Amino acid sequence: MKNRSLLGSSINSVKMHNTQAVLLSLLYEGDLSRSELSKRINLSSTTITNLIAELIQAGLVSESNCNEPESEVDRPVGRPRTAICLEPNARFVIGVHVGVGTFRVAVTNLRNEIVLSRMVSFNYQEEPPLSVIDQILDCVEELISESEIDRDLILGLGIGLSGLVDFTSGVNVFAPNLNWRQVPAKKILTDRLGLPVIADNNVRCMALGEAYFGIGRGLDSLAFVYGRIGVGAGFISQGQVFRGSTMGAGEIGHTTMLLRGGEPCRCGKSGCLETLVSETFMLHAADNIIQMNPDGILAHITRENPDWQGMAHIVAAAQKGDTLVREMLAERATYLGVALANMVNLYNPEMIILGGVFTQAGDYFIEPVIQTVRKMTFGDLSKQVRIEKTSFGWKAGVIGAAALALTHLFYLSS
Repeated sequence: MKNRSLLGSSINSVKMHNTQAVLLSLLYEGDLSRSELSKRINLSSTTITNLIAELIQAGLVSESNCNEPESEVDRPVGRPRTAICLEPNARFVIGVHVGVGTFRVAVTNLRNEIVLSRMVSFNYQEEPPLSVIDQILDCVEELISESEIDRDLILGLGIGLSGLVDFTSGVNVFAPNLNWRQVPAKKILTDRLGLPVIADNNVRCMALGEAYFGIGRGLDSLAFVYGRIGVGAGFISQGQVFRGSTMGAGEIGHTTMLLRGGEPCRCGKSGCLETLVSETFMLHAADNIIQMNPDGILAHITRENPDWQGMAHIVAAAQKGDTLVREMLAERATYLGVALANMVNLYNPEMIILGGVFTQAGDYFIEPVIQTVRKMTFGDLSKQVRIEKTSFGWKAGVIGAAALALTHLFYLSS
């Protein structure tokens, strides 16, 4: 096995690293002068000048007199400050988030700002994976056409897939909630689109999106925990995704929480965290509350709003003071809190970001999670970790998938 710390670097790879440092600095900090860039990334002014000249020629950055003081009194004497600015619309990527029953496709620019997006529903219980991928391909082509972006400016596509994903081959090895096995998503998309494709687990993509473009920017370590039909986690350490030896890191939804009497899980086992805190099982718990209390607040809201989807009835009932619903949410939140406390003990991240169903019920769910983490974590580790909601809401999946493409095909390309 090669030890990365012992590998040499060619002149070209050093130059590429320096270029990436410039681009990431402009992404993170906005407009910077050449002298500011030189100080921030510890490169000589000559090196910076040469790199900037090449980036300007490629149309990736531009220079202008930016951030000038509005007042003449505050304006410094001498030549105006010339700032180097990232050109966000110089290149684009496509992000695809595949969930259970829906997929989202978005075209984003170099700042990961969405230009166009679309959500498509599919019958995950009946439609085979190749049929779903065909629909994704059609949607991608439609969005490229509608955006009127020159195809040569599209760097490639990032796709976040459910379950176990082999990052190297781009094969969706096993997605129990979709019943997908050994689906060569990357190869199919690459062959049909003629664009570079990067594939990974969808929650890892969300973690990457937060690390480079969201609330986790600048942190050395973070974990993203997402719940909907399934429950998964993504880990970032020093700007890199941690995937594990066989690409299976982050399957927190299949950690065993109940040794006896647990509900059967789609993975084939029972008592998994997913059977306690996923949307499917919380909706099942809500049905039980309605049966026990047919005249209660939740039952009334459900009858009055039959078209509402997902957690909407539960959230509304909690907000209106349904004690049984609030107790159910607190109980489920406690299970998630125990799982996160174990994660803190093992991984010790600076931040845990929650997404999906875990953010919908607000403080009725998140506060018991935080309290449990504080109570169950070893020593003072809980004081060092922040627990936050995703900064992207429903966009977390496509922003994350686009971040996968942007990091591997532009900012961290090798």
